[in-house]
Amino acid sequence: MNLLMRSSNTKHKKHTLATAIVCSILLVLPGCGIPKLRHPWAARELPETFNGVTSADNSSQVGIEEFFDDPVLTDLIDQGLTGNQQLKMLGEDIQVANNEILKRRGAYLPFVTLGAAAMLTKFSNSTIEGSDNLNDPFQGGGFPSPYPDFLGAANFSWQIDVWRQLRNARDAAGLRYLGTTDGRNFVVTRLVAEIAENYYGLMALDQRIKNLDRIIALQEGSLVRAEALKLGAQGTELGVQRFTAEVRKNQSEKLILKQEIIEVENRINFLLGRFPQPVERNSEGFFDLNLHELRLGVPCDLLLNRPDIRQAERELQASGLDIKVARANFYPRVMLTAGVGYQAFDPRFLFLTPESLIYNVAGDLVAPLINKNAIKAEYMSANAKQLQALYDYQRTTLNAFTEVINRFSKVQNYTNSIEIKKQQLVALEESVTIAGRLFQAARIQYMDVLFAQRDLADARMVLIDTKRQQLSAIVNTYQALGGGLVRFEYPNGMQVQPVEPADADEVSIPAPEAK
Repeated sequence: MNLLMRSSNTKHKKHTLATAIVCSILLVLPGCGIPKLRHPWAARELPETFNGVTSADNSSQVGIEEFFDDPVLTDLIDQGLTGNQQLKMLGEDIQVANNEILKRRGAYLPFVTLGAAAMLTKFSNSTIEGSDNLNDPFQGGGFPSPYPDFLGAANFSWQIDVWRQLRNARDAAGLRYLGTTDGRNFVVTRLVAEIAENYYGLMALDQRIKNLDRIIALQEGSLVRAEALKLGAQGTELGVQRFTAEVRKNQSEKLILKQEIIEVENRINFLLGRFPQPVERNSEGFFDLNLHELRLGVPCDLLLNRPDIRQAERELQASGLDIKVARANFYPRVMLTAGVGYQAFDPRFLFLTPESLIYNVAGDLVAPLINKNAIKAEYMSANAKQLQALYDYQRTTLNAFTEVINRFSKVQNYTNSIEIKKQQLVALEESVTIAGRLFQAARIQYMDVLFAQRDLADARMVLIDTKRQQLSAIVNTYQALGGGLVRFEYPNGMQVQPVEPADADEVSIPAPEAK
């Protein structure tokens, strides 16, 4: 007797050991064939200065009201932030990204369903199912034919997130949500800059028309003098016709400028999300217009202040989690399923306990062993996308640094150019005055007056364009530093709260290695 019990215990231990060995193989063997990750090329470090220029403060922290100091312009910007259709579309993208977080968050929680069913089946008496129906344990007779079946049950299923696959997918969705928010913020800064650029462009066009009016008045005066000289036999019809042609040319140019004003106004209206209408502005003092002083800070500020860099960083972190999600496919999945309910052929017996009670519990351990090419391909694709995200982050940072250098240099050079052009303009205005006097005294030819007036008109146009370029460069430098970001109000009271991933600090990114 004891010998039989010992033999039985020995067999049980061997069976338990064999089961443990099989489970260990299922857990360990799939991880043996995981491909190695490819590493990126070594990246250059971000410089410590903007070509030797740094400051303690950064203009990106200055609000648009203080930076532009123009209530008309800031009112237009406010209208754009609430009316621009692109921002509204990006707001919906944020809502979609937020819903993706909710979807991923629910994936690693248990699923419970509750249902009921009713069926009617006719069995053949020549089959096992039909012959079993001849005995009814409840009524002493046969089961009804056709056979009714009523069921009410609750089902439970849960994939245990052993390898954090589902939670990593949730965190990746959270990072992409934050990236979508940063992407919308970048569009906000670009929208602010574009509205300001077009606003100053309108002011420049107003000055060009004013310049044409002054030149036309000068040329009309010269035309009167040319006609007087002709009548006094001191001039010719040629001079009269040349001044007449010049007046007509500038009158024609004025109409073209008016058309440009209409188009720029409507460009602003489009950015504001409204139909064409005149745009309010104050063009007086255009040449003396000075915006807030630019302060560059240090290059590492760009990593915090530029929304496009933050978006690229979020995507890089999310791609690191995607690799963990793809890696988990090599390991076994643990599934728990269970169900409990009542089933009977007659509604009177449906809730009879324990006779009509049904339940089941099951646990599944499934691991890939053969033909894992699809899993390997997905894993390597996740690695390639992570490298793409890393290179995009590097490219975005490089582009931001280059933008700041180019635009700030443009501000400095155009500012210096304006001062020189103002001196040129004073000299040309004096030359036109002198030429007019000499022409009236018949001491010079009409061509000298004509050339002097043309030079003055061209110099004023160049000064206006240079001033417009300077203001545009200041606006774009402000935007390149990350300035112009304002709080976005969602329409219809919709509020989307940022959701920080619970395990964002666990994102692993392969260390750069030189090749």
